[in-house]
Amino acid sequence: DHNVSRTGRLADAFVTLARGRSGRRWNRPIGMESILRGAQGRITAYRRVRLHYTHRSAVVGYAAEGVIQVLAELMDNAANFSANGTDVNVYAQEEDSGVTVTVEDSGRGLRQRERRAAEDYVDRPRTLATLPGLRMGLAVVGALADKYGLQVSFRPSARGGTGVVVLIPPHLVTAYEVPLPPRLQREREEELAREEERA
Repeated sequence: DHNVSRTGRLADAFVTLARGRSGRRWNRPIGMESILRGAQGRITAYRRVRLHYTHRSAVVGYAAEGVIQVLAELMDNAANFSANGTDVNVYAQEEDSGVTVTVEDSGRGLRQRERRAAEDYVDRPRTLATLPGLRMGLAVVGALADKYGLQVSFRPSARGGTGVVVLIPPHLVTAYEVPLPPRLQREREEELAREEERA
């Protein structure tokens, strides 16, 4: 399953940079825990990722796959550019301006020139035709950030490496509701229908 998820992420990266649409879509909001775990499960070094979250918000269905893909690319970068055996820490926090997800590593950090290049990848969306090299990760992040209105910023990490902050805007965030079992869902719909008839 993990190998399938990794392969799917690579395929989705090509689709994103070709301005296509992912075959994976969600009709309902996806809880933040599932968003974070979904991203974690798509990278090779998933065992090094430590997730920290306390709230019950969710991402609306049409944007959930894009947010998962953005976070997977950032987690993968953090793992690849930090020492093997060190942790990648991911923090999700509700703000008035939406939900922020911070991905932190304890690598050597970004030099000023590298940071400018990373910001350029994110701020100027590219396609497969305009990609300057073979690395696609930040180009995918930039394309999806542009598509869904995510804000992505880079900063030094308190752990000595790099922190990347993703702001998921309020219009993509909703309250997470635990789905009812099918039988209870039918009963709820029947009760709502009876109430409408009485009204």
